[in-house]
Amino acid sequence: MPDWQRALRRATLNGPDYPSRRIARRVTFYVLLGLSAVFGALCGLMLVYSIDLPQMDDLARYRPNTTTELLDVHGKPFGSFALERRVVLPYSEFPTVLKQAIMSIEDKSFESNWGVNLVRAVGAAYRDLHSSGKAQGASTLTMQLARNLFLSSEKTYGRKLQEIFLSVQIERRFTKQQIFELYANQIYLGHGTYGFEAGSEYFFNKKVRDLTLPEAALLAALPKGPEAYSPIKYPDRALKRRNLVLSEMLADGKITKKQAEAAEAEPLGLHLEPPANSVAPYFVEEVRRQLEKQFGVEEVHGAGLKVYTTLDLDLQQAANKAILDGTATYERRRGWKGRLPNVVLDGADVESYRHPDWVQPIENGSYVHGVVTAVTAKRVTVKLGARQAVLTPEDWRWTQNVDGDGFLRTGDVVYVKVEGSSPDGSLKVSLQQDSGAQASMMAVDNSTGEVLAMVGGRDFALSQFNRATQSQRQVGSSFKPYVYTTAIEGGAKPTDIIVDGPTTFPTPNGPYTPHNYEGDYKGAMSLTNAFAESRNIPALKLADRYGIRKVIETAHRFGITSNIPAFLPVAIGSADISLAEQVSAYSVFPNDGIRIEPRYIRRITQADGLPLDPAPSQVSEVVSVDTARTMMQLLQAVVRFGTGASASQLKHPLGGKTGTTNDYTDAWFVGFSPSITCGTWIGFDDRESLGEKETGARAALPMWMDFMRAAIATRPDEAFPTAGAAKKKLDVPLGSAASVATPVRPLVKKQVADDSASTSGEKAKGVLTTSPPAVAAPSVPVEKPKANGTSPQVIYAPVKPASVPQAVAARVKPAAMSAKPADERSGVSNPPPDIY
Repeated sequence: MPDWQRALRRATLNGPDYPSRRIARRVTFYVLLGLSAVFGALCGLMLVYSIDLPQMDDLARYRPNTTTELLDVHGKPFGSFALERRVVLPYSEFPTVLKQAIMSIEDKSFESNWGVNLVRAVGAAYRDLHSSGKAQGASTLTMQLARNLFLSSEKTYGRKLQEIFLSVQIERRFTKQQIFELYANQIYLGHGTYGFEAGSEYFFNKKVRDLTLPEAALLAALPKGPEAYSPIKYPDRALKRRNLVLSEMLADGKITKKQAEAAEAEPLGLHLEPPANSVAPYFVEEVRRQLEKQFGVEEVHGAGLKVYTTLDLDLQQAANKAILDGTATYERRRGWKGRLPNVVLDGADVESYRHPDWVQPIENGSYVHGVVTAVTAKRVTVKLGARQAVLTPEDWRWTQNVDGDGFLRTGDVVYVKVEGSSPDGSLKVSLQQDSGAQASMMAVDNSTGEVLAMVGGRDFALSQFNRATQSQRQVGSSFKPYVYTTAIEGGAKPTDIIVDGPTTFPTPNGPYTPHNYEGDYKGAMSLTNAFAESRNIPALKLADRYGIRKVIETAHRFGITSNIPAFLPVAIGSADISLAEQVSAYSVFPNDGIRIEPRYIRRITQADGLPLDPAPSQVSEVVSVDTARTMMQLLQAVVRFGTGASASQLKHPLGGKTGTTNDYTDAWFVGFSPSITCGTWIGFDDRESLGEKETGARAALPMWMDFMRAAIATRPDEAFPTAGAAKKKLDVPLGSAASVATPVRPLVKKQVADDSASTSGEKAKGVLTTSPPAVAAPSVPVEKPKANGTSPQVIYAPVKPASVPQAVAARVKPAAMSAKPADERSGVSNPPPDIY
């Protein structure tokens, strides 16, 4: 072998003289090859798990879903709705005690780590490898944020790798304060609440800045298992978890031993917020429907809107009380019916039974269903959620039953009114009856069309059907104002005489012989008296004289949208109409002939304070001022000496009309003061009879009076305009669309043109004087998709002039109508012989 080859082998450690070195070289080669493969695999895994990760720009633009809040006319919150119940706060608003509690239990090294705690991660991985599951998460606050925002809760190593990659990126892009703020506003705390501010309001009914040490510790305990540690469902678990947080804070030196011991001795101290939307649930649903129609579901439920509504919370509570007290009075008048549902007979357990009513706050004066847990002759124990109530013979005396065990049994679901509390802590209640009778009420401000109060039924927890807006019922004699309005426009006068006597009308189906409710006839009488006493024969004669089709046209002008058949009995109320339509129509009379479409929203602002445009109001001239004021004479006569005379005891200028249908299936009263129009209805959903003599004056009017007593309390000096007085000024919000306001403003100005003595904001005798608000540029919501498949963004596009309400653009001119000759007005060539 040449010397040069020998030298080469020695230099490369090759040949028979170096067998071990040759092996070592091969081993090194294979090791490096294996490491290269592992490195390549890791690179591939990183590519696979990071390729679909969101960019940090998405997080910078992230806007969490927040709660839409509803406020009444006084700025008081009364309802809300949200996909996620959340209130977003800046970092500075979170108290130090809460920050310390969160970091002590969730991430002790949060201030110093770079998004991943390697010591905890290695320990968790080791325990995972020696256990059957992957229970050890080792998540930092940053990792929890990354998971909650972008990833699923699936426990896999792939998801964990993605979580780590995202956490590192988040730490590089954002400060610790920004990360904590995002975490504290995003984390789920159970029962539909997200973020610590919403959690504080839900569990303790206070702002997060007002939390005490034990309260802060309880909230910090929840992120690990919001449902498993729920203080409502599992108070014992929640207490142990809270005390663990306190011990961790003590170990970290955040609190002293004395503070820890004092906090551990405290109870959970829950003060649950009353359920949202419990005061005006039907009104809230109506607002929700309108907002979703205009802006879309996602914007309404997740954009943190502030909706300034037309509701007056004080009047709403008065309406709630009026309906509940009124239906209870009616039920007692019917006598005890029994037929109570029984949970034991239905196979349920009394202890585990939960009634839907129990999610509402139980307060003095509230009506609630309960379940009987024990019965003796003179004492009945009733379960009302977590509380007990006691019934004594005085509380069921009206049923005419002497002993409780004679008509009640364990498991019966009873209906009671909370009267107060007993010395032993139990509730004092009186027995009521819920046989299925329903009632509804709606009130609007005459000068603006704003809905001040709405009750759509007796119990929203049991029935969400809104009987004020969704139900159409026969209106009985409350339809007669449209008949008399048609007659007044045709030239009739309140002093005209009409004969109330037996008569028969020819119809396509044969002769029609009507009768009065009272069954008698009063002969010749004025139109005023006939209307006030709600005589059927005169109303039918007027409808026949001027034409039932013209009467129906009048009703449609007043805003009645129902399809009314052209049959003569319609004149005395055989038409089906909703309460909302009736209330809106009746407001035309005190408004000097102007109809304003009821509205529920004054203004809307986004989370950043920028305004959104609510739907514009629709305003139309229905009848002339002279016709409206003539009808007011008739409607006031109803209250002075007619079927609504009971309302005269309120000693206030009022007008209105009762309504009762065949077989007493529906009872109505719709009436007004100079400033407010209110209507109420009572009946059964299945159109069962209310009972003999349950007329509008007896069943519906008392509820109306209870509400109006509260409504007029702050308006003692108002009065209806007299003949020759200046036309009434209306404070009509015309919405945001300038194109809508243009044709409407001249109408309103025309009504107030000769009232030169009035000034904005003043109340003259019978005249409301306020100036219409300024209008902004029109816009409507349009959804524009965002990048990366995220939620759509709502932008606003201009409204086209074509959106002008047709009712405004083609308003009626009653003055011209009244100038027509008699044969053109009525469609009948000769006047009837019984009108003089």
